Amino acid sequence: MGIGNDISQSSFNNEYQKASINLLYTYGWVMEQIKNFCASEDITPQQFNILRILRGSYPQPLSTLQIRERMLDKMSDTSRIVDRLVIKGLAKKATCREDKRLVDILISERGRRLLEKMDERQDEIDNILSNLTQKEAGLLSDLLDKIRVNRQS
Repeated sequence: MGIGNDISQSSFNNEYQKASINLLYTYGWVMEQIKNFCASEDITPQQFNILRILRGSYPQPLSTLQIRERMLDKMSDTSRIVDRLVIKGLAKKATCREDKRLVDILISERGRRLLEKMDERQDEIDNILSNLTQKEAGLLSDLLDKIRVNRQS
């Protein structure tokens, strides 16, 4: 068991390359688990992320720019994803009172109920890392933070 076996590669140039490949491979695996979790509620991981961002700011609305800045996947087309949430009745759009050129986005009651339902299943998300102890999960998070220190662009 290990990244070498998982991708059928017996050697790596160095431990940094091995760790980078392992990180990317594991990211893909984790995202697949989250995609399946979200699909059971007919939303995408990006929609789930935006709903959680909107819930965190509730009752204050956010602009698409503010949402994009907080998103985990910065490459997402925030406006398109928000439009899909509005169509599903999970979010609402309104003209900004202070600046009529801007649009405010707010989570709807239906969106809050959906997140509450998904919160009840949080153990399914937590179980993705269940091979780790709480202490190991904390260490992993610290190491991931350390990778990004002074390297964020």
